[in-house]
Amino acid sequence: MDFVNVSRSGALAADVAGEQLSAARRARPQLASVVVGMNDTLRDSFDIRRVAEALDATIGALRADGTVVLTACLPDPGRMLGLPEALAGPLGRRMRAVNTVVHALSGRYGAVHVELTEQSWVMDRAAWSVDRLHPSELGHRLLAREFHGALTARGIAKGDPPATALDGPTPSRAASAWWMATRGTRWVVDRCTDLLPGLLALAAQEVRHRVRGTGHLLDGQERRAALAALASLPRPEAQTPPHAATMVG
Repeated sequence: MDFVNVSRSGALAADVAGEQLSAARRARPQLASVVVGMNDTLRDSFDIRRVAEALDATIGALRADGTVVLTACLPDPGRMLGLPEALAGPLGRRMRAVNTVVHALSGRYGAVHVELTEQSWVMDRAAWSVDRLHPSELGHRLLAREFHGALTARGIAKGDPPATALDGPTPSRAASAWWMATRGTRWVVDRCTDLLPGLLALAAQEVRHRVRGTGHLLDGQERRAALAALASLPRPEAQTPPHAATMVG
């Protein structure tokens, strides 16, 4: 089976629904992974309604083409980055909103869906690259095993799951340090302009609510926003029953 990679580091859900979706559809794939949303949570411009619209357009178009779509609920970026709770809280809330949308759309379109939020290996540093946001080779292999299990449960995949043995050595400390000093520094600078100002304001709000014991109000607000975003989406003409989505916990 041929493999076509149309992804781009740092892409938002809108980018996936635009340039990446067009390229993917031209390839006429049998399988397509749509694992997106974390980059959106790391932007000051985060809008769950726009994320929902982009994901709906992407998954819906691929399923209309007859493509088997793979989706996943992603872990909390604040925890992955080891941020203080005041900063991690708002990011985690955003990620839960994205996951609510992904979970619902996976059911709507009959995507093959895996839940990564409860997997023990997700918090293993070895499963992630030095930036703690993208999987390492081991992480990709573990993710592939999750999808293999979900595809097997649907009768799509057969045979043994992907091996966890690595093709080569893990990056050295020197290589990781070089990445952080070059590309990593650029990432931090970018986030200082398109995330940090808004995140600091959210962190201040987080602290105020924690002091008052009203943090649950923020949770409810984010969930209502996610449900409203889903409710605003047009219903597909030929809807796949929700139970068609495969859950791997």
